[in-house]
Amino acid sequence: MDLAHVSNQQNSDSQSQISHLALDIGGSLIKLVYFSRNNDSGKDDDEQRSQNKSLDMSDCGTSQPVLEGRLHFAKFETSKINDCLEFIQRKKLRLGDFHDCTAPSSDKIFIKATGGGAYKFADLFKEKLGISLDKEDEMDCLVTGANFLLKAIHQEAFTYLDGQKEFVQIDPNDLYPYLLVNIGSGVSMIKVDGDGKFERVSGTSLGGGTFWGLGRLLTKCKNFDELLELSHQGNNRVVDMLVGDIYGGTDYAKIGLSATTIASSFGKAIADNKELEDYKSEDLSRSLLRMISNNIGQISYLNALRFGLKRIFFAGFFIRGHAYTMDTISVAVHFWSKGEAKAMFLRHEGFLGALGAFMSYEKHIPDGPMVHKILPRSPISVSSAGNKIYCSLNSDSNENDSIECNVYGT
Repeated sequence: MDLAHVSNQQNSDSQSQISHLALDIGGSLIKLVYFSRNNDSGKDDDEQRSQNKSLDMSDCGTSQPVLEGRLHFAKFETSKINDCLEFIQRKKLRLGDFHDCTAPSSDKIFIKATGGGAYKFADLFKEKLGISLDKEDEMDCLVTGANFLLKAIHQEAFTYLDGQKEFVQIDPNDLYPYLLVNIGSGVSMIKVDGDGKFERVSGTSLGGGTFWGLGRLLTKCKNFDELLELSHQGNNRVVDMLVGDIYGGTDYAKIGLSATTIASSFGKAIADNKELEDYKSEDLSRSLLRMISNNIGQISYLNALRFGLKRIFFAGFFIRGHAYTMDTISVAVHFWSKGEAKAMFLRHEGFLGALGAFMSYEKHIPDGPMVHKILPRSPISVSSAGNKIYCSLNSDSNENDSIECNVYGT
């Protein structure tokens, strides 16, 4: 079971109440977002009115209770979906699911889910956990999650080039348009023009699934993280053919190609009289990572250029905060744009879809206002109010596995 993002939450969660679970079930990974409520979050009426006032909720049209707690993030390999089901069962996450009184009795208990696996594994969730998956559109959820994080989380977006990480201040009033590049098993490139306004303009089948699949065949690594770690130790120049290999160690200065520019990924395997076992696994994984990252960076910039977009945000679990991956994508964008564009990354990169599905619960609580308002709090937070569920995320956590959260609603 992959509990890298949740192992340090076991004790605290056991003492809190879980609610609002949402899933993003992709071809390679399952991503979970769930809210755990603090023990002392239930307050009497006087305390509640006082807190609502302090959070500037008086003009949001709601008198719903404030539920204090945290949003937690977890991931599992899709091929090990039973580990995910066991986790949900053991943590009793399903006990916080929604009950739809208007639905047939067999479908009253449901959780929000997105991604292709929401269709593929619907029967399995029903059989093992007795819950229905209420399916949300994948692209809708990706964009909703991205928009929310970029508006709500202080220091959510950052650049990474030459080993230097710099956070980017995002003005919520000047966010659109932008290009969202989601790198999952494959890659989707989405032009986002506003809340609910987007278009998938391009993509490529060469994504995280390609890296994982070819890497497994070439190196015998058993999981994605092992392959990434292996690439960190490698030297792609042992495998890749560089411009300098063709030009006798010199640059091709006339067209601006340095001697270290990759002319052909895996190109040296043509000339070398070697078999697969003669190459080091770490060098192969490094070359593979570089090839896919370069390709994604180039295609992304060309699409941004096509639509005149200045902002390019990269997300998805292919990146995983991996320095070499981010640096390679950044170099590709910098090279093709001649320094005019920058690649930007997200701290909660892999959970956009799951977070978007989490936000969609608001559609199932009747008789409430639709409000989206930025609250002037420090460092910055947002109240995204939809019907009776209101989320306010604070970025006081240095970890990606959970965020302090106030949920306004039932």
